[in-house]
Amino acid sequence: MEKADIGLIGLAVMGQNLVLNMADHNYRVAVFNRTTGKVDDFINGPAKGTSIIGTYSIEELVDSLAKPRKVMLMVKAGEVVDYFIEILVPLLETGDVIIDGGNSHFTDTTRRTKFLREKGLRFIGTGVSGGEEGARFGPSIMPGGDPEAWPLVKEIFQAISAKVDGQPCCQWVGQDGAGHFVKMVHNGIEYGDMQLISEAYTLMEKVLGMSTDEMHEVFKEWNKGVLDSYLIDITKDILAFKDEDGKPLLDKILDTSGQKGTGKWTAISSLQLGVPLTLICESVFARVLSSLKDERVRASAILGPGPAISRDVNKASNNADIIKALHDALYASKIISYAQGFMLMREAAKEEGWDLNYGDIALMWRGGCIVRSAFLGNIKDAYDKNPQLENLTLDSFFTDALKSAEEGWRKAVILAVKNGIPIPAFSSALSYFDGYRSERLPANLLQAQRDYFGAHTYERVDKKRGEFFHTDWTGHGGDVASTTYEV
Repeated sequence: MEKADIGLIGLAVMGQNLVLNMADHNYRVAVFNRTTGKVDDFINGPAKGTSIIGTYSIEELVDSLAKPRKVMLMVKAGEVVDYFIEILVPLLETGDVIIDGGNSHFTDTTRRTKFLREKGLRFIGTGVSGGEEGARFGPSIMPGGDPEAWPLVKEIFQAISAKVDGQPCCQWVGQDGAGHFVKMVHNGIEYGDMQLISEAYTLMEKVLGMSTDEMHEVFKEWNKGVLDSYLIDITKDILAFKDEDGKPLLDKILDTSGQKGTGKWTAISSLQLGVPLTLICESVFARVLSSLKDERVRASAILGPGPAISRDVNKASNNADIIKALHDALYASKIISYAQGFMLMREAAKEEGWDLNYGDIALMWRGGCIVRSAFLGNIKDAYDKNPQLENLTLDSFFTDALKSAEEGWRKAVILAVKNGIPIPAFSSALSYFDGYRSERLPANLLQAQRDYFGAHTYERVDKKRGEFFHTDWTGHGGDVASTTYEV
């Protein structure tokens, strides 16, 4: 029997659709699932009539593959990945490749890459974004791990990935855990985008009193301009969707949000690396707060629902101006979210020794993935002009965009605060913008306080940087100083 080009373990939705995508591009794929009944269901169902090979043991899967063998895992991140690696290692030969396509933590990918290299095997940890539809028809793929493995899978991955202007949304990201780190940041930005859109929605609903059909028209219009993106596109569809009784389904969905952990990992990484990822962190916290539904119901009865919403703004003459302000707030905050995400990748690259190409990363996100949007092309342009760009907000395109949106951005935040509407993403983005462009911040007082109670020292504006001082603030503290910035 003809050998398969690649094997895949894990026939959940993403795994099945990736296999069908590979088959569409004339690659012969062998598949295995721990619940072997799923193999039969797949072969006799969606894969019927294709060249896909069903196998019923790991040994049979490995034997069905052409050398060097390539085995892709589409299983739950964590212990399950290690479980299959342990089974595969004695069955594979020097130079064979194991690929983890799940949402693994980047540190696990780094560990696995080194472990398998010592065994003579090659490992790739790759982010795959785009959900069910993306996996089937063209995802964004972000591979990292062992550079020697990339040439062996490049053709397959780039063939099945999304294409924008003829370019595959798949390029080598970097060694060890770089691919999964970039996918993690992608997911963090996804959290931010979703929260920002939700905040625009709640202001339209609660302050302007707009119906879902009216909001559908606004998002439909927004999707034609600078906010053109996958998430804006699906939001307009969600707003128009009706339940069986003809009423908006959105109004019947419980206001508690789930999460799978990648947003939390992004937030934790930002704290570990010292990067002010304020918007994404607030987006994670917003989901956590939403999960406290019963507490929020009790608190509403005790603390009150907030200020009474003034409906005098609910007039056509004012609504257009407010909707424009919400548009500008959403656009400006989105820029901040991406700027912070790229800051995090830059700092991680320094820490881990990765050589990340930020323009290529933006290109990979332009198609197939959940955060795909029109202005990713502008991000690529920014890094093509200046690969060492410190912050996206300093690129002329984004500087001009932020300045143009600032007035509406502030108007939207004021409107929310005045009416008691929580907008943690809009407001944290604006605070970051104001803080980042501030020549002087009140951290001088913070440092004086730290020196007062802990003798942590401080620097002076009238002395050279790197020279530290301690003051005996009380007159009986002594001259002994502690560490400076680590505590």
